Amino acid sequence: MTLSIALPKGRLGEKVYERFARAGYPCPEVLSESRKLIFENPDLSVRYFWAKPSDVPIYVERGAADIGVAGKDILLEYEPDVYELADLDTGKCRMCVAGPAGVYQDDKKTLRVATKFSCIARMHYAKKGRDIDIIHLNGSIEIAPIIGLSDVIVDIVETGSTLRENHLEILETIVPLSARLIANRASYFFRKEQVDQLVTKLAGKEG
Repeated sequence: MTLSIALPKGRLGEKVYERFARAGYPCPEVLSESRKLIFENPDLSVRYFWAKPSDVPIYVERGAADIGVAGKDILLEYEPDVYELADLDTGKCRMCVAGPAGVYQDDKKTLRVATKFSCIARMHYAKKGRDIDIIHLNGSIEIAPIIGLSDVIVDIVETGSTLRENHLEILETIVPLSARLIANRASYFFRKEQVDQLVTKLAGKEG
């Protein structure tokens, strides 16, 4: 049976595909300039398709893909009903709280938090027992504390250079992030041997 794999569009997806190819699941058309949406290698019973990173877990959860690759941030934020099979140890970054120095001086004050990761921010501060006001933004999060819209931001940090350029600093790290291999629950149940073999090859434990 053909194994359908959802890959996140962009640099991470291309990097992950190359890892699949090295593990014995190549489909050269994937990296071509073609306008095709689905790429298949019948000889290896494998099919790939590109998806918006935040949509990959939806395709997997709904069974349109047997497996996929999604960032841990997306899995934490949307909590899809999928199996998390492996940490691919790539696309590493951190989910952090950032803001101007000294912003935590008054713990009794409701903290205004700008983020596009509302669920992660809410869970983080619930554990701390801190009252927050979530301000959901979809881009340019760093500007929020600069113009007084928020006290802090919760966002993905890779190098921290954007924060430094905007006179912000990391105040705490919430969780390390990386790309994860996920599977549809039914697909994993009925095709466990095939999926486990792929996971083993991706980990470099075979061949």
